[in-house]
Amino acid sequence: MQPYQSLSDSFAALGDATRLAIVSRLASEGDMTVQEIARPFAMSLPAVSQHLKVLERAGLIARGRDGQKRPCRLNAERLAETARWFDHTRAAWEARFDRLEDFLAQPQSPQPTVSKGEDHEP
Repeated sequence: MQPYQSLSDSFAALGDATRLAIVSRLASEGDMTVQEIARPFAMSLPAVSQHLKVLERAGLIARGRDGQKRPCRLNAERLAETARWFDHTRAAWEARFDRLEDFLAQPQSPQPTVSKGEDHEP
C-alpha cells in the first residue's frame, strides 16, 4: 500500500457531509446500531448502510456483534492517524510562516532604482 493511501481513503470517506455527521455522532454518542445512526437522517436504512460501508472500508469505523445487533464504533487508531497528519502538516506550515515573519521583520536595504535609458555598462 502506498504510504498515504490510508489517509487518502479516510479523507475521501470524510468528504461527504452525511459520513462526516455519522463520524461526529459516533464520536459524541458512542457505539450505535444502523437504526440509531439513521434516525436523524432523511434517508433509507440501505442508504445509511452504504455510507457505513464506505466508512468501514476506509477503516474509520468497525462493526461488531452484540447478539442480533451489529453496533458501529469508531476506529480510534485511524482517526488518530488522520489527526497526526493534520498536526504534522500544521506544524510545518506554522514553521514556514514563522520564518516568513522573521524575514519580513528584518530591515531591508534599499534597492537601487534604474531610470529608463541609462547605460548600465561599467
